Amino acid sequence: MGDHPTPVTVLGLGAMGAALAEAFVRAGHPTTVWNRTPTKAAPLIAMGAAHAEAINDAVAASPLVITCLTAFEDTRLALEPAAASLRGRALVTLNSGSPAGARDTAAWATDHGARFLAGAVKNVPSAVGAHDTLLYYSGDKTVFEEFETTLKALGGDTVHLGDETDLAALYEMAVGALLLPALVGFFQGAAAIQARGLQVSSMVRFTGKWLEMINDLLPVYAQEIDSGDYTDAASSVNLFLAGIPYDEDLGKETNVDTSWLAPLHHLVRRAAEAGHGDHSISALTEVLKKPEQPA
Repeated sequence: MGDHPTPVTVLGLGAMGAALAEAFVRAGHPTTVWNRTPTKAAPLIAMGAAHAEAINDAVAASPLVITCLTAFEDTRLALEPAAASLRGRALVTLNSGSPAGARDTAAWATDHGARFLAGAVKNVPSAVGAHDTLLYYSGDKTVFEEFETTLKALGGDTVHLGDETDLAALYEMAVGALLLPALVGFFQGAAAIQARGLQVSSMVRFTGKWLEMINDLLPVYAQEIDSGDYTDAASSVNLFLAGIPYDEDLGKETNVDTSWLAPLHHLVRRAAEAGHGDHSISALTEVLKKPEQPA
């Protein structure tokens, strides 16, 4: 950061936005904050942040503007009154949304003279600022190179994916697809454990080990999918197919609703019917791909 810390503006002070602003303040950056509900700025003001009541003033305060609103549509809507002030500034979005939303926002921002970078925080608010917290960005690489040191105040594992503005959103959704099924699986297990009068905390260590095993398998599965060769099956589709009745038996015994698994079971059956029974379970990727529609 040197002797000239970069002024930063953070728009949106929900749990994540407030954590981003706090990280910048703690790193010594002059930080201006704005939120639709001004009272949310109070803790940050007490730490030394400046509060702008008008979003136009907030944008004008810094060469680097970070937005942490719900979605790309919300970002564009919030920034509309300050669009003229974006000219020449770097706009970095850290919100949820689709690749299409990222592309639309990039076009909108550049039309107003801003330099655009889309990003994603791959952790919870309490992890912001840690040396191993991952954030990735895509879009104007000159923005990333100019402000990389400043952005690393948010997390030490900071990556630029490429100049295509939608890559961060694509990876955000591709990686994030794992979250809800994994959590619901844990919640199903928790309900089954409680049905036996046991504490859910008793399964945490074992679940962690299971997740470590899955993490170790990801490079293997990625190699199978990239090569299209599923024949060396450590865990075959047929193995998962044989386990379907056990899921149903567990649901009956513990009075736990396992119906959320039905689409997954259907996917496994489709893979077997498509000739992948003896192939690796990663062959489900091929079943998930829809046929290309004629132009």
